[in-house]
Amino acid sequence: MKAVLELRGIVKAFGSHVVLRGIDLAVEEHRVVALIGASGSGKSTLLRCASLLETVDDGQVLLDGEDVTDPRVDADRVRRRMGVVFQAYNLFPHLSVLDNVVLAPTVVHGRPPAEARDEAHALLSRVGLADKAGEYPDRLSGGQQQRVAIVRALAVHPRVLLLDEITSALDPELVGEVLAVVREVAAGGMTILMATHEMGFARQVADTVAFLDGGVLLESGPPAQLLGEPRHPRTRKFLSRVIDAGRL
Repeated sequence: MKAVLELRGIVKAFGSHVVLRGIDLAVEEHRVVALIGASGSGKSTLLRCASLLETVDDGQVLLDGEDVTDPRVDADRVRRRMGVVFQAYNLFPHLSVLDNVVLAPTVVHGRPPAEARDEAHALLSRVGLADKAGEYPDRLSGGQQQRVAIVRALAVHPRVLLLDEITSALDPELVGEVLAVVREVAAGGMTILMATHEMGFARQVADTVAFLDGGVLLESGPPAQLLGEPRHPRTRKFLSRVIDAGRL
């Protein structure tokens, strides 16, 4: 199966602090790859490099086989082929839910407004927010806002969906409703690279789990193997802390 997104030897430093130390990772079409690791391990930086929101110091990001880190490539054109959702919802507070969703499809992708609005209504219905289309973000719960952010990312028909700890800012009772949407999107065949602290979710939904430690991808594999029988001592130590915290 071909890789939609491939990271080859990704290195990223901020000043003298090296955050990523030669990461190799491939996300195949219709597959879900979950990045796990302690805070500061490089997960978010890796996603920002993958989405070209950070420039890499060395290595390549390939999208459908194209080296999109080539300086001759239009980064904005590449970003239009990706959907990105962060911890913060980043919804425009002055726009309704519906207008937040249709903004990129109409303004950036040039789709007819009526078509974009019809699809936005369908997507909002799909995540249980059909009745919130006319609301403004500050009238929604955190879980509802994050579901809108996911819908906004899906509305541009991305080749790959990048999710960066999208439940970290949520109260525990709201985590499940957001993860349910991701589970449904994954079941529909979306290609996803996500950073998460939700190990149980990674076990259930991911095809591959990759463990980052100190900017190094120490090991990756199927969830049952990596979460159940990790090979590397650092992975075992990390997972033992997760188990103690009740996250696995």
